[in-house]
Amino acid sequence: MRVQPIALSPLQALNLVLGSIDAVRNGRAQWLLLVAFAVSGLLLGEVRRALMHESPLWAALAAVAAFVVTFYGSNAAGLMLMDDARGRPARDPRQAVADALARCHRLLLVVLCVLLLFAAIVAAVAGLLWAAQFPRIGPWLLGLTVPLAVPALGLSALVMVGLVGPLAAPAVWCGLSVIDVLRLLRREIGGRLPQVLMLSAAVSLLSAAVAGLVSFVVLAGGRMLVTMAALLANFDLGAPGLMAALFGQGLRAAAGTAAAAPGPYATAAITGGGVVFALGLVLPGVVYLRGLCAVFLAVQPPDDAPPG
Repeated sequence: MRVQPIALSPLQALNLVLGSIDAVRNGRAQWLLLVAFAVSGLLLGEVRRALMHESPLWAALAAVAAFVVTFYGSNAAGLMLMDDARGRPARDPRQAVADALARCHRLLLVVLCVLLLFAAIVAAVAGLLWAAQFPRIGPWLLGLTVPLAVPALGLSALVMVGLVGPLAAPAVWCGLSVIDVLRLLRREIGGRLPQVLMLSAAVSLLSAAVAGLVSFVVLAGGRMLVTMAALLANFDLGAPGLMAALFGQGLRAAAGTAAAAPGPYATAAITGGGVVFALGLVLPGVVYLRGLCAVFLAVQPPDDAPPG
């Protein structure tokens, strides 16, 4: 399939990215992402317990399962958000999971191709450094290698972070094949790479802003809840353990309070704090995924993409 860029001004493209904040109202995508994060968190807990009991095989299996759940769950949520971005009726969460299982392995193949290309660049630099060990040609060869290797390695890393991730995933969600995604990436590298990188940075900043607001809400609400529970209800929620759980350190919080034998209220508060952390993680997640859809639609016309 041939892909063609659309003529969007920088302000139009940026406005498209800023509109990604509407993803906080997509309840079904949030629910799907929340389930994926919750299951993945349970599996990571199994990894921790397996390592403590010296069961490396079970730890490896649980880690792989956690990756699979997170990868396909986030891609399924991305498929639903892409429907929203393209103005199409959102698919059912079960259908989104089925579609993710059917097509999102293409993203892994694209990443593998990009990593192989990066490995070739690293191998070339390593060969130049090895050749620089020879006494006669070494100094001038090293002087030539430095101005070549530093930009090549740095730009390669920047492209992988700022271009491959933001474009490859939504391209797969729209149904592009591995070859078409690689062609799209090559076209943008040779064309509007700075603009795409700036849009990707805008998506990251927008997600970070949402995460900052969520963190403020969690911190302020947690502090007030602990104070009110102590003053009005006359029971201790275990402030250090609760605040740690609110920011994703539930296991550490439970371990830290184990010596003090926390009561049922503190234990319940730590469990609820873990739920709050998962909810807070979902909001920046859906905004980021919706932002990736916006970046893709800024460089690819919706009419050119195959039916999703």
